Amino acid sequence: MRTLLYLSIVCLLSACSTIEYIGIETYNPAEVTFPKSVGKVLIVNNAVPQPDNAGYTYNLYGTVQDTARARADSALFDACRSLGKSIVDVSFFNDVLLYHDGTRRDGKHLVDEKLTPEAVKELCEETGTDAIISFDRLLFRMEKDVVAFAEGFVAGGVDVHISGVVRSYLPGRDNPLATVYMEDSVFWSESADNMELLKLYLPSPDEALRAAGQYIGAKVTPNFVPHWENETRWFFKGEGARWKEATAYALSDKWEEAAFRWRHIYTNSSSWKERAKAASNLALYYEMNTQLAEAFEWATKSYNLFNSKKGQDYKYTKMQQLYLEALGGRIRSDQKLNKQFGQ
Repeated sequence: MRTLLYLSIVCLLSACSTIEYIGIETYNPAEVTFPKSVGKVLIVNNAVPQPDNAGYTYNLYGTVQDTARARADSALFDACRSLGKSIVDVSFFNDVLLYHDGTRRDGKHLVDEKLTPEAVKELCEETGTDAIISFDRLLFRMEKDVVAFAEGFVAGGVDVHISGVVRSYLPGRDNPLATVYMEDSVFWSESADNMELLKLYLPSPDEALRAAGQYIGAKVTPNFVPHWENETRWFFKGEGARWKEATAYALSDKWEEAAFRWRHIYTNSSSWKERAKAASNLALYYEMNTQLAEAFEWATKSYNLFNSKKGQDYKYTKMQQLYLEALGGRIRSDQKLNKQFGQ
């Protein structure tokens, strides 16, 4: 089972609120599951860089500049290197290598071309790797706008839209193991007293593309390795000594002590609403301890109480339904994680 790391407690409502929200990190599986035999992975650039005069529009004081140019070849390399570095940082595979050359020799930058089974086999044999992750197409559309104001200062923005296709390959297979389609963007906005200062603040066209390549390489990483994600949970507060003690312990990250009091409330309270809230809190306690089956059981008890007394449209019934869905997803993710770690 994977652990949950408690991050912080954030009060989103007023001091008299009956709910306290908390932020947690959950450990999630990669979207793509490689065979257990894959220990070394090769990152490959199989994309063709777009021409310098393609995909870049520069609008200066309302006039489009027809001399705008931006080189994308370094951005492709940066995307591959960023992906490789991000995978290495996770320490999931035994080793991650970056292939030194691009694999395409044609100029069809708009074409998404897969690696052939023969090419996959040759690359793996050449590098001693077990699998390949390849950028098969990566395109950039960049827009730069600079405007002048009556006060004398200037403002500018650079917006880079990124789209591409990344695939994973295994030798001996006729088709890729998985295909990932990606689309995202990065943006810069600055103002300055004059044009010369603005040039210092905004990235050059080549720098902007390289930064976009680095960004998309890191962004696509969770598709291929397990990763942490931020999520939000909550626990109920209430009146009375035991409720206040439990809240104080939870706010101090003393979950055992808090759970002891919530369990007492659930067992002894004559109020169905207090029992429903205590059951929900106990579900959170078990989730924090990665006992997901127990968490799901207690969340179900809470949902059933809210639903039987107030119906499906009641706000707390809806909240518990969302929590049950989140826990169900965690249970499925945990099973996939165990598979990816060979357990």
